[in-house]
Parts: sequence; C-alpha cells; structure tokens
Amino acid sequence: MSNRERTFLLMILPALILFVAFNTIPLITGAIYSFTNYRGYGDYDFVGFRNYIDLFSDERVRNSYWFTFKYAVVGTILINFLSLLIALGLNSRIRCKSLLRGVYFVPNILGGLIIGYIFSFFFTYIVPAIGKAAHIGFLENSILASEKYAWIGVLIVGVWQAVAMNTIIYISGLQTVPTDIYEAGMIDGVTGWQKFWKLTFPMLLPFISINLILSTKNMLMVFDQIMSLTKGGPAQSTESISYLIYNNGMAGGQFGFQSANAVIFFIVIVIFAVVQMKLTGRKEEQL
Repeated sequence: MSNRERTFLLMILPALILFVAFNTIPLITGAIYSFTNYRGYGDYDFVGFRNYIDLFSDERVRNSYWFTFKYAVVGTILINFLSLLIALGLNSRIRCKSLLRGVYFVPNILGGLIIGYIFSFFFTYIVPAIGKAAHIGFLENSILASEKYAWIGVLIVGVWQAVAMNTIIYISGLQTVPTDIYEAGMIDGVTGWQKFWKLTFPMLLPFISINLILSTKNMLMVFDQIMSLTKGGPAQSTESISYLIYNNGMAGGQFGFQSANAVIFFIVIVIFAVVQMKLTGRKEEQL
C-alpha cells in the first residue's frame, strides 16, 4: 500500500467507524430483535416471523401507515410546488435577493420541536382568539383538537419548515441554466409559460429528482412535528409510523414488535426512493 492510499484510508477510517457504530450495528441489532418478543428489558425468546405477520393484522399500524402516506404525498407535492415558485421569484431581478434568501432559510435552521411548540401555541390560542373576534366559526376551535383536520395542522408546520431547503436547491439549479438557452428560445419566440416548461424545467429535472427524494423521505419520517403538536392525537388520528415505533417500542413494551415495524418501514422508504429515481431518470432521458 502506497503512502497516498494509506493517507486516504486514515482519512476515511474515522467516518467509517462512526457510521458502523451508530448506523450499521443498530440496524443489524434492530433486525435481530424483530424476530423476538423483547419488551425493551428482561429476557426474551425468538418468535420467528410472528411479529411481521401480526403487523398486517394490527389496525393501529395500518392507520399509522395510512396517515404517514397521506401526509407524505400531499406534503411532497406542496413542498416542491411552493419551493419551486419561491425559487423562481428569488432568482428573478428583484431587490434584496440575498436578504430574502436568508429569511426564507430561517425555518430550516430552527429545530423541529421548537417550531412545533411555537405553532402549537399559535393553533391553540392565537387562531381561535382571532376566529372568535372575527366571528369565523371554523377558526374558533383549535385545528389540533379535530380528529378530522388535525393532520392539516401538522402538514402546515412540516411544509413550512421543509420548503426552505428545497428552495435553496432549486435556486442552485436555476443558476446553472445557461443564459444561451434563453437567448435561443427568445429567437424562436418562446415566452412566458413556454419558456419555463420547454427551457427551464428540463434543465431542472436533476434538482427536482433530488428534492422529490429528500422531501418524500423526510415527510415519511415525520416525528418532531407529531411529538410537539399532537403526540399522535386526537384519538391516534395523527400517529405517524416513526412516532408509533418510538412510543410503543420504547415505552409500550413492544420493542421486538416495533423493531419489525421499523424494518418494514425501512424497506418501504428504500422502495419509494428507488421508484422515484427510476421515474425521474426515465423522464430525464426522454428530454
């Protein structure tokens, strides 16, 4: 081994050790526990695939998957639509662009729990007070107390925070589009919506792919907003998969069962990412 290769190995080794210690080993350990009846303490026995079979007959697990998928699909669409719209505005010829970009990025700097507690106060006290003062019936009660609409409150917070990072990525993509393309388009008479759809959009596809994968993954793994806003309520209507795994696995004595749930959830996220990459990659090839 040459000195150069040895140097590279020594540079990679600390990161590799940390990755294995805090990612690979816990992943393998969790997969092993998923085949047991471990409660998080005491002795346990191996039960084979019983936990995985029971997952498909557990109504609470099914409800958490339904809520999480609904939240992720709607959230991903809103995040990418709003962030692309904001990026187009911030990339245009306006004053104070750098300041505005910094302002729009602030939600991403704040912690999810902090933002959640702030919005919890806003939804619980401020909005109902405004609703009563303005005599607007549907605003007089907190949206977080509604079994039917509480997920919308959680969605608003999740989207508001996630838009920041996606906007920065889209701005980076817009700045890589060569001006020659727009000049050629103007000569061909391309203006307005056609300019975006035929010139800008195809050049942004790699960045759209990245944002779709990141936003879908983050929305599927929603946890902080649930913890700070609803804690899965009311009546478990906003219980995400991540929150269910944490709550019942750590405090509910279902460590082995929820480890199986975590393994299935990991596979689901991988499948989502692969499908998205295939679809967006095929679209890029067509264009």
